[in-house]
Amino acid sequence: MFDKLRSAFSNAAKSLGEKELNDKDIEDFLFELEISLMESDVATEVIESIKSDLKEKLIGSKVDKNQIKKYVKNSLISSISSLFDSAGKIDLFEKINEKKGQNKPFLILFVGINGTGKTTSLAKVAYMLQQAKYSVVIAAADTFRAGAIEQLREHTNRLNLKLVAQNYNSDPAAVARDAVLYAKSHKTDCVLIDTAGRMQTSKNLMEQIAKITKVVNPDMKIFVGDSLAGNDTVNQAREFFEHVKFDGSILTKSDADARGGAALSIVKVTSTPVLYVGVGQEYSDLIPFDKETFLKTVFGSLENVEIKKIEPEPTPEPEPTPENTTTDPFDGIKDNDITNYSDLFDVPPPENDNDAIKLGNKIREWIKNGRPKHEETKNNQNDVEIEHEENIQKHDKEEKPKKKRGMFGFFKK
Repeated sequence: MFDKLRSAFSNAAKSLGEKELNDKDIEDFLFELEISLMESDVATEVIESIKSDLKEKLIGSKVDKNQIKKYVKNSLISSISSLFDSAGKIDLFEKINEKKGQNKPFLILFVGINGTGKTTSLAKVAYMLQQAKYSVVIAAADTFRAGAIEQLREHTNRLNLKLVAQNYNSDPAAVARDAVLYAKSHKTDCVLIDTAGRMQTSKNLMEQIAKITKVVNPDMKIFVGDSLAGNDTVNQAREFFEHVKFDGSILTKSDADARGGAALSIVKVTSTPVLYVGVGQEYSDLIPFDKETFLKTVFGSLENVEIKKIEPEPTPEPEPTPENTTTDPFDGIKDNDITNYSDLFDVPPPENDNDAIKLGNKIREWIKNGRPKHEETKNNQNDVEIEHEENIQKHDKEEKPKKKRGMFGFFKK
């Protein structure tokens, strides 16, 4: 891994270590470093940042001739380290637990170009969450690429996960919405949303992803890029970030990445962290990106570096709910009825406990009336809703029984 990048920095440090430190030598050294970094697929912005930072440290410094090589190496490490530090870190499990504490699913949107390993990376993340005892539902919102839904179905069958999908050419935002509705009604912890990645129609693609984002408001957006694609990956990240403003990246095929410039470049051009790297074909071959490991790999010897797979901390088991207490506002309602009712009346996913209770009551009333589909149904539904609200208000005034909090956070008698 990262052989080219390691060689570039190593040769740069050696070239100054054999000379007295002066302005001309520094300029020559920076030029050679620039060429080497370009060959390692490091983006121009990153090269300029490293050169500027290094030049500031080297010019005017007084260093013993025998220590120049070590000084240059430490200066390079400091520059690279600061790039990663400026992007910050994201604790995915902490964020999921925060939403779980609010009885809401955590929504992750995956974006990237077809062929980069986006769908496989989504499956790896699903496996990782599964191992951490989170429940997961997957949305097949790539309704454009032939075979995309079947590919996801194969992964979900292997992992024994729920897949929410429609037909090809369906509205991707509707698929994502259905998945969120399913997650809320089934108390699922996480929703992973796959998206299309056809770059040849990038305007339509970005508009499509923007629509999905507007409809479901994901908690995290992750860009998936191919480490081996070099500057193409950096350019893809730049364009996606301009339109989508993703929160972090996953780099695939990092175990075969001899150049190593993609991680540096994406962090610099987007100011977002690399979250995970793919290092193999198995579901478990996804490891958290670690700055220290990267620096040791690039500036140290590979023989002394061991990349360990970090197992996520399991989440504590939820406290059991009291027996004979119904906690699901959609209890007894089939998934198909929830989906059909939402499509018929264009109902968005419930945003809070009260909305979930109201929606469940509306669907039960609709089922009781024979699941009507004609136009006057909407007027009848409005009448039912008004009558239902009046009954609730009347009931609340007459008595205020002792209440128990359910799984969704709403109160039941």
